Amino acid sequence: MNTSDLPEHIRLSHGGGGQETQTLIREVFYRSFGNDILLQAEDSALFHLNNSAHIAMTTDSYTVSPRFFPGGNIGKIAVCGTCNDLAMVGAKPCYLSCGFIIEEGFAIAELRQIATSMASELSTNGCQLVTGDTKVVPRGGVDGIYINTTAVGECCFTPPPSSSSLKPGQVLLVSGNIGSHGAVIFCHREGIDVDSGMQSDCRSLWPVVHALLPFQREIVAMRDATRGGIAAVLHEWADQSETGIQIEASSVPVQNEVQGFCEMMGFEPWHLANEGTFVLAVEAQAAQAVLDILRKHRSSAAIIGQVIAEHPQRVILQTPWGTRSFMEPPTGELLPRIC
Repeated sequence: MNTSDLPEHIRLSHGGGGQETQTLIREVFYRSFGNDILLQAEDSALFHLNNSAHIAMTTDSYTVSPRFFPGGNIGKIAVCGTCNDLAMVGAKPCYLSCGFIIEEGFAIAELRQIATSMASELSTNGCQLVTGDTKVVPRGGVDGIYINTTAVGECCFTPPPSSSSLKPGQVLLVSGNIGSHGAVIFCHREGIDVDSGMQSDCRSLWPVVHALLPFQREIVAMRDATRGGIAAVLHEWADQSETGIQIEASSVPVQNEVQGFCEMMGFEPWHLANEGTFVLAVEAQAAQAVLDILRKHRSSAAIIGQVIAEHPQRVILQTPWGTRSFMEPPTGELLPRIC
């Protein structure tokens, strides 16, 4: 797609994590800022300072609505999401900066609750908040509070995981049930009564990634499946590595409540956002050992497919009935302000 093919104005779908987001990034931001580090197209930038080991850096902004939801809040998701991006390149989160944009009239008690949640997740990651910024805008300038976080970490994996290293024969895993964050946010926002105890999967991933260190050379790529779900991750990987990816539909772990929600709303669970679930590509000989470690943290972790030589840059969905189809990439905006 050429720049001329972009619409004249930004749409909500440009923030959805799917094809429109990738086109916007490629045709506007990569054209303006492209460099060797940025064009790695990983969740975190990897670079050296002088003769230091690999350093990882990432940034994100959080506007989730509602601010409090079953399983988390905007503060928890801000720390988890940013630290998780570091973990996905095998980096331990070390230092975090934070910018708060707060609407006039926001309750101090609610701000304290958000800050307490952030402190708890920072402790889980062994990370410190070392600098920040606060802006207050007039009523109506933002919806309550928006949070930006930037984090720096030290790479512990050698070599760092990268989707550019995908090759046929490698095995794909997911660290747990998919889709719960998107389903919970949708139901809570729209007032749908889900009396099932369904909660967002919002959590910090560094503890499980740290447990995978013994298999750092067999772990090829990792990516947390946030906006656009695992479908966005798989399509990005297939495109970047110019390989095919085949997924066994029946092997993808989905909670019954989330599956029921998808059937009711006409969604596919692999398109729903996650905030504490990641996809891994590993060498075949290490797949079972990696799965065993993942299941110590979440029993629903599963092997879901493999990298293949056929159908380069496409994702194939193998159904339980023996048929195959192309998994559609996420398009449009299922639900804005998911994180």
